[in-house]
Amino acid sequence: MRIAIGSDHGGFALKETLKAHLQEQGHEAVDFGAHSTASCDYPDYAEKVAEAVLSGGGEFGILVCGTGVGVSMAANKFPGIRAALVSDAFTAEYTRRHNNANILCMGERTIGPGLACLLCDIFLKTSFEGGRHQRRVDKITAIEQKYARYPGK
Repeated sequence: MRIAIGSDHGGFALKETLKAHLQEQGHEAVDFGAHSTASCDYPDYAEKVAEAVLSGGGEFGILVCGTGVGVSMAANKFPGIRAALVSDAFTAEYTRRHNNANILCMGERTIGPGLACLLCDIFLKTSFEGGRHQRRVDKITAIEQKYARYPGK
């Protein structure tokens, strides 16, 4: 699987761990930065990963910042992106199974590398169930379309 991955400086170390883990699992990890712990802005990397997922440059995306909140907020601004902030195994599974999430977001300062790798594996191995859940995902898409004409505040 081809996975788009990115982080800001606060998620750099965990991103590097996840990138190596993905490669060990036989995945192609496409790294969109950051490439050091020098201070940078998380929306820049969320944008790159979201665009890669939307354009087919990655089947899924993974984003990391200090808490995972900033990257998830930024990524979710893109129509068609369903970025989920995850810190436990149940959520990693069900955000795929029921919500068809396409970007996994995590916080380097909130979870350790072992748990992050486990959550990554669960997320990537879980399939979307469809059925009644597709109706709900379709409603998210309808909301994106309905409010696309409004400027942000």
